[in-house]
Amino acid sequence: MRRLLGILSVALLALSLAGSAHAAAPLPHWRHVDVHTDQQFRGLDAVDARTAWVGGSAGGVWRTTDAGRTWHNVSPAGAKGLLFRDVEARSARVALVMSIGNGRDSRIYRTTNGGRTWTKAFVNRDRKAFYDCMAMYPGGKNGLAMSDPVNGRFRIIATHDGGASWRRVDPAGMPRAKKGEFGFAASGTCLVTAGAHDAYLASGGSVARVFASHDRGKHWTATNSTIPASAAGGVFSLAFRSGVGLAVGGDFEHENRGADASAYSHSHGRHWRNGGDLSGYRSGVDWRTDDVAVAVGPSGSDLTRNGGKHWTRFSRLDLDAVQCVPGTCWGSGPEGVVVRLVKH
Repeated sequence: MRRLLGILSVALLALSLAGSAHAAAPLPHWRHVDVHTDQQFRGLDAVDARTAWVGGSAGGVWRTTDAGRTWHNVSPAGAKGLLFRDVEARSARVALVMSIGNGRDSRIYRTTNGGRTWTKAFVNRDRKAFYDCMAMYPGGKNGLAMSDPVNGRFRIIATHDGGASWRRVDPAGMPRAKKGEFGFAASGTCLVTAGAHDAYLASGGSVARVFASHDRGKHWTATNSTIPASAAGGVFSLAFRSGVGLAVGGDFEHENRGADASAYSHSHGRHWRNGGDLSGYRSGVDWRTDDVAVAVGPSGSDLTRNGGKHWTRFSRLDLDAVQCVPGTCWGSGPEGVVVRLVKH
């Protein structure tokens, strides 16, 4: 009996020390690799630890292939003044950028030569439509883009040729939006894909919901999140990994208010649980590893090490978007700010 108690004591001590070590693990920090511009970067996509693209608030697009040491201005001709809010990059040569706005201001440009030339792959001609986000599936051939509700439903367009052309998806498969419900074009992650067929769409305004599709955008179901809805609030960003989803948001008119601003799902988005408080409104989130994720916003950045159940602030830097790749995470924000995550 005494021997058994001794073994149990040693085991409990080991668990206690492991928990203490986990709790005391050093927090990461951001290292600046900024672009010399005053444009705000809400559009961001990283190909790997060396290659990333950013889209700016006045028609600018930049690309790096050396981990941010140098940036090349590869802005599309004729795009001056457009609000680029989303970037989907396949490689250092192939990328899509989306601008937002009513009518023809919502566009998708495509390059296959590293930004030397661009083609207009899509120009919105419906005055009622306002496109917020796009997302490509693995392999880069299939993808989706979404607009705020038109005639009572979120509008989806799809590509099956790497973004060269886009067609409207039959709206019959989309549930009706609530009055006053819309998406947030804050970081290019209000629409995300996961695996070969799944896609997820975030909403806010009168209700904060997550829409899920498991057939590449043809049919959708809507589920309430636990994030509070408001006129300027709701779910801003989504990230999925192996069926586990994260949602972050809040109210962008209250940057330092992060109560109940996160949620997580272990059921491919069918059910959401409260992930607790963030340290402020957050516009972007992405998975770093299976349990570790990073969320960013104007008042700083938060880290979770347990799949979104608890979050800890590790930076007060103003950021809008975050994208993680093997080896690091990239972040971007106002006045040309671009950063890379450093572990220690």
